[in-house]
Amino acid sequence: MNFESLFQNFSQIKVAVIGDIMLDSYWWGHVDRISPEAPVPVVALDKRELRIGGAGNVALNTISLGAPTTILSVVGQDEDGKQLTNLLSKNGIDTTYILAVPNRVTTNKTRIMSRNQQMLRLDCEITTDIDELTEHALLEQVETYFKIHQPNVLIFEDYNKGVLTPKIIDKTIALCKQYHVLTAVDPKKKNFLAFKGVDIFKPNLKEVKEGLNLLLEEVNTIVLQKIHTELARILAHKISLITLSEKGVFFQEGNTYKIIPTHVRNIADVSGAGDTVIAVASLVYAATQQIDLAADMANIAGGLVCEEVGTAAIQKEKFLNECNKLLS
Repeated sequence: MNFESLFQNFSQIKVAVIGDIMLDSYWWGHVDRISPEAPVPVVALDKRELRIGGAGNVALNTISLGAPTTILSVVGQDEDGKQLTNLLSKNGIDTTYILAVPNRVTTNKTRIMSRNQQMLRLDCEITTDIDELTEHALLEQVETYFKIHQPNVLIFEDYNKGVLTPKIIDKTIALCKQYHVLTAVDPKKKNFLAFKGVDIFKPNLKEVKEGLNLLLEEVNTIVLQKIHTELARILAHKISLITLSEKGVFFQEGNTYKIIPTHVRNIADVSGAGDTVIAVASLVYAATQQIDLAADMANIAGGLVCEEVGTAAIQKEKFLNECNKLLS
């Protein structure tokens, strides 16, 4: 595989990401003492940092690899929504189809950090489904986007924050089939079995256990093949791509399957690794139609971002070098 040529071809792949976007706030400080008011550490604040999270992080990964990327989502009419939209725009992501509505708050996860460790996390969010009016408006945005800019791939990124309702999922998949657009999904428990007819279904092992109510004592190719068969019976999807944490990733397409082991890494933080895996797998598969290559490269990319503290997008040059070193 000529990886330089493949990476250049990413610029020809139009990507749409639909789902829950969020603002990741990091408060970095240092701890020298325990509070006299309660047995808790006192964090002396050094700096604050805003990052893109959730479905926005998937878009950040695809745009970082050179693919033109559009986000379709809902935020609140609040300062966090404005900051998040501005961050996305500054990174070159098309935010034209983001809806700002008055009855929601923008999801903001604030992490208190000291010595590269998370001390505390504060979540500000609404997790109920968007109302019918917002649902209708978002579907209109999706249809308008498809008519003007037909994408090559659409990625569903579900964090169970209420944007991806069953109706949004069904109607968007139908549109993708109408326009012959590749579909990929990173599911969560609530809508786990709602993504019927997608091309790539990428849960992690924990989500599979919860979604199918499984108790697994051992994980091997036989067990994972059975899981793929059960998922395919319900979803009628094309490809299963299951991340297995430190054991790597498993993929199956038809009768072709494999567990790809992880590469040795200095793990700093697993936040956002799943976002990177679905972004890279979708992009590579859209460019090559080779799920074995897509899974191999996604496995490498997921490991690379785990070396960074906090949510971070894949670095193109570093990723290219790793692919040349490990897969050539």
